[in-house]
Amino acid sequence: MGDITLPKNDSVVVGFDSADDAAAVRLDDGNILVQSVDFFTPIVDDPYLFGQIAAANALSDIYAMGAKPLFALNIVGFPINDLPKKTLSTILQGGADKAAEAGIPIVGGHSIDDKVPKFGMVVTGEVEEKKMWKNSTAKSGDVLILTKPLGTGIISTAVKKGLASEESEQAAAISMAMLNKHAADVLSHLTVHSVTDVTGFGLLGHLTEMCQASHVSSSILSNQLPFLPGVRKLAKSGIIPGGTKRNLDYVSEFVSFSESLSDVDKWMIADAQTSGGLLISLPESDANIFLNKFQYKASIVGEIVANKQHIISVI
Repeated sequence: MGDITLPKNDSVVVGFDSADDAAAVRLDDGNILVQSVDFFTPIVDDPYLFGQIAAANALSDIYAMGAKPLFALNIVGFPINDLPKKTLSTILQGGADKAAEAGIPIVGGHSIDDKVPKFGMVVTGEVEEKKMWKNSTAKSGDVLILTKPLGTGIISTAVKKGLASEESEQAAAISMAMLNKHAADVLSHLTVHSVTDVTGFGLLGHLTEMCQASHVSSSILSNQLPFLPGVRKLAKSGIIPGGTKRNLDYVSEFVSFSESLSDVDKWMIADAQTSGGLLISLPESDANIFLNKFQYKASIVGEIVANKQHIISVI
C-alpha cells in the first residue's frame, strides 16, 4: 500500500499509513467505526481449534483499539474437491462459536476454491472517539504490560514437525484461542495511553511501531517476559520460524540487546505470534490495578522512556 496514492478523507481517523491495529472512520454521530481483516493458513491440526484461533486473532485488532465488536464476515479459501466438506464446516463452527463468545453475529462472508485452506474474518466494531486507543500515544514514564506469554510461533512450527510436547501444544492452543476481550474490559475502566496487539511482527516489531508513532523509546526487562512452556528447549534445538528470523533481522537496527542475551534469547523475544496478547502502555498505578483484576498470565515487562539512540533496549 505504501506505493499507492490515495485521496485524503477527513472522516478517516486511523488509516493504513499509521501502522495501527485497525482502520478507524468517524461516523456522522461522532462515534468511530473500527474495522480490521485477518486470515491465515492452519497452524493446528484440529479444524475446530483452527477456526477458534483465527476468529480470536481477527477480533484482537478491535479489542486493541478499545472498541466493542459489532459483527463479522468470514473469509474462506478451501480445496472443496480435495478435502471433506465436513472439515470446512468444522472450521466455520469454531469461528462461529468464538464469535458467539465475543457476543457478535457472523452475517456473511466470501469463499473461494483454493489449494491451501485459509480462514479468517473481517470484524467491525465501534467506539467513542475519546475512548479509542491508538499505538501512537504512549508516554514516557508509562510501564508496559503484556497480557499473554510469548512463543506461539516457535511452538506452532514444532507442532508441524511433530516435535512439540503435549504440554507446549495445549498451552499454545489455549493462549491463541483466548479472546483479548477480558483484558480490554478491565482496561476500559483505567487510564490507558497506548495499546497494540502482539501478532506476526512479534513483541519487538509491534513495540517498535508503538515507540516510533509515539516518539518515545522503551526498555524491556528480558527476565520479566512470560513464555509458554517448552519454548526455550525448542528454540535451543533450532525450531525457529522463518517469520521470527525476519522479525529479528528487521528490528536489529532499532533494538539494543544486552550482551548477556544469546541468539536463542533474541529469537524467543522476537518470535512471530498468532493471536497474541495486548501490549499496553499505561501509568504504573493503573498497571497494578489491572494486574490485580486480570486473571491470566499478564506481566509488567518494561517501561516507556524518553527518546534515545535505540528505540528499544532489552536488558
